[in-house]
Amino acid sequence: MSDELQGWERRDKPPTLYRRFSFERYAQTRAFLDALSVLCDEFKRHPQNISFGTTYVNVTLEPADDKVFASQDETFAARISALAEQGK
Repeated sequence: MSDELQGWERRDKPPTLYRRFSFERYAQTRAFLDALSVLCDEFKRHPQNISFGTTYVNVTLEPADDKVFASQDETFAARISALAEQGK
């Protein structure tokens, strides 16, 4: 796994990437979700699953082709991670 995907957990069946993002306050969680929405529109794709609470967001990504992760998938994951770092 590349350095860009540090913090992401690779799961094999089905192939997914999972990460939990933690925040100190709800306002940070909300800002991250809003920024993630804009990023999804930019990439024209969305996480397979998003769940969240007051101070956390769980994100699960699947490959764009539903089979194998490619560089575009890793770039999407890295950009999501960068959003979380901006909001802390």
